[in-house]
Amino acid sequence: MRRLAITLFCFVAALLLAGCADRKVTRVDTAQVTDLSGRWNDTDSRLVSNEMITDLLSAKWIPMYELQHAGKRPVVIVGTVQNKSHEHIDAGTFIKDLERAMVNNGSVRLVQAGAKREELRDEREQHNQGYVLPETAKKWGRELGADFMLQGTINSIVDSYKKNKAVFYQIDLEMTNLESGEIVWMGNKKIKKTIADRF
Repeated sequence: MRRLAITLFCFVAALLLAGCADRKVTRVDTAQVTDLSGRWNDTDSRLVSNEMITDLLSAKWIPMYELQHAGKRPVVIVGTVQNKSHEHIDAGTFIKDLERAMVNNGSVRLVQAGAKREELRDEREQHNQGYVLPETAKKWGRELGADFMLQGTINSIVDSYKKNKAVFYQIDLEMTNLESGEIVWMGNKKIKKTIADRF
């Protein structure tokens, strides 16, 4: 019995070592499309955010705002992008892609939101508690108030049969005037992927 247990242990260990020996890691360009699982990935996030921000920043709401406010750029805050899909999607990565595209475009001014905004306020509170030189302390009441808020959702539909699967993603974004509640822009992007297991 003991000999059988030792033989079985050696067999399992050999299988594990063989599995590890087959792994190869290769560094690739971050812009390269890699879709190993068929799930939402960095390529989807980048492509969707770039396309939607291009549409958002070329829409009429920016020139209309500038016309009504003596050429001033609108101030935008990014709210929540809710993941209502069947997958765990890090909405934070998608939001960061949106923010980066807006800042780099320069058509709008972007202010911090959420936890980062609170961290800034905590730091400003330290400034006003006597911890820094008075002439360098940052004052309260100087934050830019946002004119518009960008919010959205990520939804998905899965259709599967045997070893084949089709996944449909729909990403919806809305820009809302904070003062009036008016939606000034709506955009969506759809992605469909098919996944077929051949073995």
